[in-house]
Order: sequence, then structure tokens, then C-alpha cells
Amino acid sequence: MNNLVGLVIAAIVTLFFVRRYLQQQKQREVRAHEAAKKGTLRSDGPQSQHPHIDTQYCIGCATCTTVCPEGDVLAMLGGQAVIVNGYKCIGHSLCAEACPVGAITMVMASPSMGADLPQLTSEFETSVPNLFIVGELGGLALIKNAVNQGRDCADTIAARIVGLRKPHAGAAVLDALIVGAGPAGISASLRAIERKLKYLTVDSGEIGGTVSKYPRQKLVMTSPVELPIYGKFKKTELSKEDLLKIWNEILQKVDFKFQSGEKVEDIKRAEDGIFTITTTKAQYRSHAVILALGKGGIPRKLGVKGEDLPKVMYRLIEADHYVNKKILVVGGGDSAVEAAMGLANQVGNQVTLSYRKENFTRLKDRNESRVREAIQKGKLTVIFNSMPVEFKASSVLLEVNGATREVPNDFVWIFAGGEPPTAFLKKIGVRVGLRDMTAEGSSEAKHSLLVHR
Repeated sequence: MNNLVGLVIAAIVTLFFVRRYLQQQKQREVRAHEAAKKGTLRSDGPQSQHPHIDTQYCIGCATCTTVCPEGDVLAMLGGQAVIVNGYKCIGHSLCAEACPVGAITMVMASPSMGADLPQLTSEFETSVPNLFIVGELGGLALIKNAVNQGRDCADTIAARIVGLRKPHAGAAVLDALIVGAGPAGISASLRAIERKLKYLTVDSGEIGGTVSKYPRQKLVMTSPVELPIYGKFKKTELSKEDLLKIWNEILQKVDFKFQSGEKVEDIKRAEDGIFTITTTKAQYRSHAVILALGKGGIPRKLGVKGEDLPKVMYRLIEADHYVNKKILVVGGGDSAVEAAMGLANQVGNQVTLSYRKENFTRLKDRNESRVREAIQKGKLTVIFNSMPVEFKASSVLLEVNGATREVPNDFVWIFAGGEPPTAFLKKIGVRVGLRDMTAEGSSEAKHSLLVHR
């Protein structure tokens, strides 16, 4: 009798725990579905990159969900990996590298993303023959990818150059003109030196591109990469300062042909295949062109009264130059939050962050926890549901939930994104937007939309 009672109690307890487990599993799946619906591959998010899981091969080991340094990009749903917050992905590819069965690839363009991306082949060639796009403008923001693409693109040109050179062209025609001196442009330039190509690199700004404008000590690389001439980086994690120092050391030792302060205004390809590149200072002719431009383009302005005041800026280079100031940062993305926290850590600064939405929706996990901590410690004031309506010499007018509030102010930084160079690409004949994969149906076309691990 006692045995029977014990069995009944054991059965009840087991049933209880099984039911609770199933309920918890169902709740997790509901939350994953809701998060996926809210955050995955949104049209207003960073475009062009996210993991693609082949459910035919996924074995549900959950390895991919634990290795991503950006947080909950992936989650387990119904025993398989799914994209939960695709907009957080910045292309580390660690999930793809960790997957034991090769079920994950990094997708660069999907029906819901990448409508403003240039069409590229697997060799990063645009619809204009021998005009290449590498780095962020091609879809992947990660510096490691930019370095690899710049190097590989220079290799492609080196392999083609004998057939590209025209007997009548003359000595003044370059083998390659590289536009942009950021990660991809520097990598392409160094490989061009290794391959003994006749090249020139031009940039409207300074060496380092967007990296040089990052906040101090910003972590810019989190995985190993090999740079032409230099070799593999010894560190697996590099800050902005680390990377700029390495670049400067290398470029001082080699014959780096570089023209700064030259913005490219037009690129035309003649019938003989030779390009004429017009900049703000000169004209060049080249057999091939590599565009290693940033995707951000020209900083987007708010169109607010007083925005032309000298105190209103769009890039923060050195936060420690600003102390004992009243500062407003506008924006709710990672760049805005990192800048706000960098400024808030300087002596005597009173920093306010204005964001038009009711909460942060697109921050990396580490930034979200850091900004929360800064708010709790009183280092940073965040005003949600707010927008600047006027910038004055010593204050800013904010509209907060329909009411106007005046905030004392010395400096303003606006992080509202940038106007991507889509119009320029179209002007020079580069096709922008997704390929019709059904119509083309070729393996080469399909490969051009994937970056394999």
C-alpha cells in the first residue's frame, strides 16, 4: 500500500515538473517570437547583415547563442536556433565559426534589408566592370571584414592587370585608384604595394577614415585578422588607438601613395575601359577603381533653427577636450550613447542625452548596461520622447511630450545617422538594390549575396 502511495506521489510530482517545464518552454518560445517580430531584420535597422540558419542542418546545440559578443542576436526556439534581434548583429561571424555543423552563414542582403546596397559579385565587383566596392559600403561594418575585402580585391586586380593594361594608355594611367583611407582602403593599398601595382589612394579626410573619429579607447576589433605587409595582429582585441598606431607605423615604413583632402566627385569609364576619376583637386586615370567608402556618408542634419551655430557638431573626436561644460547629445544609437558616456566621464561635465523614442531599442547589450549604470550614478541625464526645436547660444529648446523645455547648454552633438552615398553610386552607373535571384538563377549570383564563414 505504501509503495502504491509513493508511486502516486512520485507521478504527481513528475507531472507537476513536466507541466511547469512545458509552460516555461512555451513562454520562452512566445517571448522569442515576440522579440523576433519586434527586432529581427527590421527595415529601419542597420542594413545588410545577419546570420542565416539552415534549419535542415541545425542540430539545436545552442553553441551559436552563447558565443556572440553582441548579446541575444540568436535564441533557441523549438529546438533550433532562430534570429531574435538581427539588428544587433555587426557581422562578427563568431556564431558561424562556432557552429559544429556549418548551419550558419552571414547574409548580406535579404528581401527585407539592403535595398540601398550596391549589387556586388563574389569578387566585390559592381555592375561597372573593374569598379569594386569593399568595406562598410558593401554591407559589412566589421573592420575585420573590411581588411579582408580590401586585401582580396587588390589580389583580384593584380590577377587581371595584364589584361587590363592598354598599350596606348601611357605611363600616367594607374593600375588602381583607391578611394578611402579607412580599414578597407589601407588594406587594399598595402596589398597593392605587395603586388607591385601602380596605385594611388585618395580620401576627403584623414588616414583612418571613420575609425579616427571614434571615441577614445573604443574597442574596434574583437577577433584576429591579417593585415598585408604587417601580418597577423598579436592582440585579439584592439582599441581605436591601437589600430591607428599600427597603421601609422606601417605606412611610415612603406611607400604609401596618399592624397588627403580630395573628395571624389565623379567617375567615368571610357569605351576602352579606362576610368577618369575627378576629385575636388585633380583628375586621375586608372584601369580599376576600388571604392572603400564609409556607409554613413554626410552626417544627417535635423533642420532645426540654430543648427548652424559653431557649438553644434556631428562627430566627437576627443572627449577629454571638453570639461566643465553643459552638453547635449542627440540620438539613441550606440554612437550617441558612447559619446554621451565619454563626455560624462570628463571633469565637471553635465551631459544630457535627448532621444525621440520612449526607450532604447537598438543598443548593444554592453552599451545598454553601461548607460543604465551611468544614469543610476547620476553621471548622465536621459530625456526620452524629446526632440530639439531650437539651438541658442547658451541653451537648447527641447520638445518633451508636447511641452517645451529650455536646457542650459555649451555644446551639442547630433548623432542622427548619415546620408549614404547611394545617389553618388547611381550617378556613376552602379546598380543599387537586390538582384532578382529567381530571374538570374545562377550559383554565382546567389554566392554574391552570401559571405561564407
